[in-house]
Formats: sequence, structure tokens, C-alpha cells
Amino acid sequence: MIAIKNTLVSENLLEKKFVCDLSACKGACCVEGESGAPLEESEIQKLEDSYQNVRPYMNKKGIKAIEKQGKYVVDSDGDFVTPLVGKEKECAYVFFDENKIAKCAIEQAWLDKKIEWQKPISCHLYPVRITKHKHYDAVNYHHWKICKPACECGQQLQVPVYKFVKSGLVRKYGKQWYKELELSASVFEKNKT
Repeated sequence: MIAIKNTLVSENLLEKKFVCDLSACKGACCVEGESGAPLEESEIQKLEDSYQNVRPYMNKKGIKAIEKQGKYVVDSDGDFVTPLVGKEKECAYVFFDENKIAKCAIEQAWLDKKIEWQKPISCHLYPVRITKHKHYDAVNYHHWKICKPACECGQQLQVPVYKFVKSGLVRKYGKQWYKELELSASVFEKNKT
């Protein structure tokens, strides 16, 4: 583990390789899993405030799910998450493009400059997952079999996880934190040889 400010970062972020390959996985992380995308408490209001501008990007099933369940729900672990569509596993905020690739309606609204919030930080950081503890955050790599194409693509391109999720990590912890992570990564690489 690497200690940076109030975080402990798993060395897997430096060792594992990862680059999403949407043509292979079709955005499976948005349609698989036990519950919706984790939401931070601070994101609840952002979701409430941006929904009317996100709604036009959503499909009918997602809109219906939100009308029935709300813009967010509490999962079995007591965490805030995005709602799922019925008994399916798909996030209510998903839409499918012309290639049947799952995309995020929240992010599309942001890309089109309709809202100022990009998407839940948990989605922006994936495959990195953060576990909050009393005095620090544990920053870990989450291995999921549906991401096998991303691991293969990352290996081929030699892109470590921490570089793939740079913008998410900077959004979460800031530029200075990320610079310290890069420095730790270079020391880690030198020590491996």
C-alpha cells in the first residue's frame, strides 16, 4: 500500500493494466451487478438538480424506473446507489447507442453542456473502488470478470490502472495528490527492476 495524504493506495493500481474496450464489453459495467452505481452523499443533490436535463437522454424503461423508485435508492448495504430497471441489472440512467453500447445519460448531458456534473465519481473512477474508513480512504483496484477485454487492452497498450483513471482520481483527490501518486509509481517501477 502507498500512503498519500489521507489515502492508502493499493499497488494494484500501479501493476494492473486497464483500458476500457467498449466494442468488446458493450458497457457491461452499466448493466451488470448486484445494485446500481454507488453515490456519494454530496452527489444526491446534484442528481436531483440535474435530472430534468438528463431525462431526455434516458430510455423509457429508465425513466419509468425512476418514476417508480426515485432518482436514487438505498441498497441492501445501506449505501446510496442509482436505481436499476425492474428485475434487470441495468442502471436506470443507461441508454444504448447505435452500436448497442451502454452509455450514461448523465455523462451525455454533461458532454452536451446541459449540466455541470459529469457522472457519479464511482463510475468515473471504475475499476478503482474507494472504501471510506474513519481516518483514511482505501483506494483499491476492483477485478471483475466482465472487464477481461479492458485488462487485455490495457496489457497490450501497457496502460496502468492509475493512468487510465487519471481524470477521475484528479477529480476526487486533486492534482497535487495525483502528482504524488505519479512520483510513487515511478519509485515503485524503479524498485521492481
